[in-house]
Amino acid sequence: MAGAPKKREYTPHARGPLGGVRVLDLSRLVAGNTLTQLLGDFGAEVIKVEPPAGDTLRAWNTRGVATNWKIYARNKKSLGLELRKPEAREVLLDLVSGAAILVESFRPGTLEKMGLGPDRLLARNPKLVIVRISGWGQDGPYKSRPGFGTLVEGMSGFASMNGFPDREPVLPPMYLADSVAGLYGAAAVMIALREAESGKGAGQVIDLPLLDPLFAVLGPQAANYRLTGKVKPRVGSGSTNSGPRNAYRTRDGLWVCLSASTQKMAERLFRSIDRADLVEDPRYRTNAERVRHRDELDAIIGAFIAQRTQAENVAFFEQAEVTIGPIYDISQIVEDPHVLERELIADYPDPDMGAVPMHHVVPRLSGTPGALRTPAPALGEHNRSLLAELGIDAAGYAKLLAAGVVCEGAVEPKGDDE
Repeated sequence: MAGAPKKREYTPHARGPLGGVRVLDLSRLVAGNTLTQLLGDFGAEVIKVEPPAGDTLRAWNTRGVATNWKIYARNKKSLGLELRKPEAREVLLDLVSGAAILVESFRPGTLEKMGLGPDRLLARNPKLVIVRISGWGQDGPYKSRPGFGTLVEGMSGFASMNGFPDREPVLPPMYLADSVAGLYGAAAVMIALREAESGKGAGQVIDLPLLDPLFAVLGPQAANYRLTGKVKPRVGSGSTNSGPRNAYRTRDGLWVCLSASTQKMAERLFRSIDRADLVEDPRYRTNAERVRHRDELDAIIGAFIAQRTQAENVAFFEQAEVTIGPIYDISQIVEDPHVLERELIADYPDPDMGAVPMHHVVPRLSGTPGALRTPAPALGEHNRSLLAELGIDAAGYAKLLAAGVVCEGAVEPKGDDE
């Protein structure tokens, strides 16, 4: 074992470059939580506005532990509000007056039905940046369809490109559509916030469907289709753009990934495996020919790699300055010396696990770095302090609690994903 993630403490007083920016997060699940986690990591005050059952992420458990919630809700506060009650909506509007950003992921039209549409929110705070996350967008014929990321990963074209030609399209094993939307959303918020804070700038609405960002990261698929009239085939771990490029099994049953996608790198690869003859072989002389004959070329490279272990292959090809890397599973990632030295993962105190390993703040900023300031909150943990800012004293809070306007307490696990 190469080591363990470094143990760290939370740094509650770390300000961060977004210190003073208040974010109201009404979203559920991964896209909105990814967006606001990034803002929170860099110092924004993120207030999760949760219903009595809590954010759905609280119910995604592994062996009874809400690991998703612990990761995505770090650096956030929790305010339990039953927005179906008019008093709760008034509380939210009071909070909007002092907020910079509001994020929601209700089905399109839901905010309007609650009397909390963008017009009313912007009337209360003209500089508010409103992010509306959905599956398909706030308009269009599909706007009312369920917006789960799986459906978007299918319709976007991603799944049709992913996998092997003789098998079914492959959906990603992680929250791809949500995560991409969350990252695009964080960038969009910063753009809109700059406009709102400049001179006579005003707030605005960001329409953030899961579909659009995922389609955008697929690159020139539409242009290629128009030029060729052909749908890009599934080629497993290969590439239709360059070669050789694939995953290769090693002698110890592990895998490496190799990409020799430039002419010089391909020639260097051929010479390193004592096959200099391939440099002038008409089947492999150019990139286009290598792609056309990738199966034959993969067989040659795969046979060489199969004679060595994963570690031996990495060492051999690195010595030859050929671009190769190991294909890791999580058990290998958490022990990799590079990962450990750069503290990509750090252990933070946790009541359920003793210490919970989390990815560190990404990206790294040299002058104004982010930080993990607080752990994920309990439902309604910050009710009293936040409502006190609005002038609601202990007696007033007790009335709201008794009336079901605010909610607090533990959320019982509802399922287990492992």
